[in-house]
Amino acid sequence: MKKVFLFLVAAALAMPAVFAQNDSDTQAAVQKALSASRFKGIQASVQGGVVTLTGTVDLVATKLNADQKAHHAHGVMAVRNDIEVAGSEMPDAQLQEKLQKAITYDMVGYGTTAFDAITVQVQNGVATLGGHAYGPVDASDAVAIVANTKGVRDVMDNIQVDPVSSNDDRIRRAVFRAVYSYPLLNQFLIDPAKPIRIQVANGHVTLYGTVDTKAERDAAGIQANTVPGVFSVTNDLQVANATPEKPSK
Repeated sequence: MKKVFLFLVAAALAMPAVFAQNDSDTQAAVQKALSASRFKGIQASVQGGVVTLTGTVDLVATKLNADQKAHHAHGVMAVRNDIEVAGSEMPDAQLQEKLQKAITYDMVGYGTTAFDAITVQVQNGVATLGGHAYGPVDASDAVAIVANTKGVRDVMDNIQVDPVSSNDDRIRRAVFRAVYSYPLLNQFLIDPAKPIRIQVANGHVTLYGTVDTKAERDAAGIQANTVPGVFSVTNDLQVANATPEKPSK
């Protein structure tokens, strides 16, 4: 019994040394994982298998990627990400406009632009994404575009992803044809970054975007309503330079 007790005491006394050895191995693994030049501004420390990342980087994407790399390093139990992202001297309004344009134009090639209505708001360098996306791929692409833009300090993803539905897909295509085949509206196909956007969720259609006249706005709503299987149409199209209506007395 005495021998067992002495063994347990010796094991307990040796544990700090074991943890120190493990932390040393883990630190080496993390440093190897973060050896790429884009991580040169990042420092990593390890205690009890928990990695703490500090330093400054230019992009949110680099911060997130460093976190992923550290998590996958051998021996890592948890990661505390205290990396800071360098801000921008660009005013929030200017950065917001830049991001909205980047999302709009960079996603044109994916072919679902008319079915995405993703918004961006920037406050103190933090970009908040909202609105709707046709699918999870479109939503993640928008987040990636923002995370890879210099000047963005953090990204908040509040994008709502439309439900997966073959019936909704049928309605999307049919509403697209009904709207854009109408002579008054086919001009909005000229600039693929500024379409009339069509969001469909469980048979309910919402139209987003900006048109030139009230007649165009009304026509889009009427055309969408002609599609079989549509339960409702919410026309949120804005008319450019429209004078706000005076409240009725």
